[in-house]
Amino acid sequence: MLFSSIPFLFYFLPGVLLLYFIVPGRFKNTVLLLSSLFFYGWGEPRYVIWMLLAIVMGYGFGILIERFRKKPRIAKLLLILSVSGSLIMLGYFKYVDFFIGNFNAVTGLSVPLLRVMLPIGISFYTFQILSYTVDVYRGDVAAQKNPIDLAAYVALFPQLIAGPIVRYSDVAGQLKSRAHSIEKAALGIRRFILGLGKKILIANLLGELCTVFRASGEKSCLFFWLYAVAYSLHIYFDFSGYSDMAIGLGKIFGFDFLENFNYPYISASITEFWRRWHISLGSWFRDYVYIPLGGNRVSTARHLINILVVWMLTGFWHGAAWNFIVWGLYFAVLLIVEKLWLLKYLKKSRVWNRVYVILFVMISFVIFDASDMGQAISYIKAMFGGGGYPIISAEFLYYLRSYGVILILAVLGATPLPKRIWERLNTTSAGSRAMAIAEPLAISAMLIVCSAYLVDGSYNPFLYFRF
Repeated sequence: MLFSSIPFLFYFLPGVLLLYFIVPGRFKNTVLLLSSLFFYGWGEPRYVIWMLLAIVMGYGFGILIERFRKKPRIAKLLLILSVSGSLIMLGYFKYVDFFIGNFNAVTGLSVPLLRVMLPIGISFYTFQILSYTVDVYRGDVAAQKNPIDLAAYVALFPQLIAGPIVRYSDVAGQLKSRAHSIEKAALGIRRFILGLGKKILIANLLGELCTVFRASGEKSCLFFWLYAVAYSLHIYFDFSGYSDMAIGLGKIFGFDFLENFNYPYISASITEFWRRWHISLGSWFRDYVYIPLGGNRVSTARHLINILVVWMLTGFWHGAAWNFIVWGLYFAVLLIVEKLWLLKYLKKSRVWNRVYVILFVMISFVIFDASDMGQAISYIKAMFGGGGYPIISAEFLYYLRSYGVILILAVLGATPLPKRIWERLNTTSAGSRAMAIAEPLAISAMLIVCSAYLVDGSYNPFLYFRF
C-alpha cells in the first residue's frame, strides 16, 4: 500500500486513526502492530511471515544478549548469530541472484537464477533490527521484554517501507509512553500533506520527464543534461516527500522521528551533502560500520580503507547491481579527495564549491539510475559531447518549455527559500494573522489537488521501495 494512494488516504488511515484513538493506552501499540502488518501485507502477504520471523529473531537474541552480558564471550557469540541471521535473510532476498549472475560470468557456468522477489522495505527493517541488537549488546538500551512493543517498533507502518531508519534507542521511551495532542497532530497532518504534495505535484511530474527522455529517439547533449537535472530533483522530492509523510504520520501517533533530509542541494562540499542527504542511513553506517572499523582514529591508509569499505557497502545497500557499488565508491573517492586536499579550498569559495557539488551529484545520480554501467558511461559521455549526439534538439526545446515551470519550482523548493519566506511572514502580526487563514486553506487545497491526481491514476511508486 502506498501513502500516495486513495485506499491509504481515505480508507486505511482514517480507520486506523479511529481505532487507535478510541482504544485504551495499553492497546495502542497493538493497534499499530496489527495495522502495520495489514499495511505491509496489502501488496505481498506472504512476506509478512519473513518480517515476523526477523522480528522474532531480533526479540529472542535481544533477550539472550542482555541475559549473558556479564559473560562477554557468550554475548558476543549471540550478537554474531543475530547479525549473521539478519544479513543472511537480507542477502538471500536481495543479493542471491546478483552473486549467482557474477559467479556465472566469472566461471562460464550456467547456474540458474533463483528469481527471488525482493520484499519491500527489507533493507530498512533489517537495519533497524541490527541496530537494536547491537545497542543491547553495547548496553546502550535495555532489551525489550514486551514482544508487541518491539514488533510495533520494527513494523511501524509510517516508516516501514522506505525509512527513515528509526533506531530503537530514539523511540524506546515513546513506545512505552508518548504524548498526544491536537497541536502535535496538526503539525503531523501539515507535514504529511506537504510531503504528499512534494511526491504527487513535483516528483511524479519530474519522473514523467525522465520517462520521456529514456523513450526519446531524438536525444541531444542538452537533453541529457535536462534529464540529469530532472532525475536529481525527482529522487530528492520523491524520497524527502516520503520522509516528510513518515515524520508527519509519526507525530499524529505521538512519535518524534528524526529528520532525514536538510536541503542537501545547498551543500558546499560532498562531505556536507552526505550530512544532509538520507541522514538516517549515513548516521547508521557511521555508528555501526565506520566507527567500529576504527573511523579516523587509525593510520591514514587504514582511514582511507575504512571510507572505501563504508561507501562500497552504502552503494551495495541500495541495490544488487554494479552501478550501485560504483555509485558508492564514486562518493568514497570524492570524500577522500576532499579530506586529503580539496576541502580547505572549498571552504574559501561561495559559488564554485556549490557548482562543484551540484555537478558531481548530478553525475552520481545518472550512475544511480542507469540500468547498468554501460548505460551510465554512455549517458555521462553524451553529457560532455561524446556519442555523436547533437548539442540541441527539437525534443529538448519542447520538453524544456513543457516542464520549465515545474523545474523552476523544484529548484526553489529544494532550497530553504520557501521556508524562510514563510517564517518571515510569521514575524509580523499582520503576516501571522494572514498565514493563520492562508495556511490551512493552502494545505486543504493541496490535499484536494493531490487527491484529484490520484483519482486520475497519476502516481508512481516511491523510488526507495526497491531498496
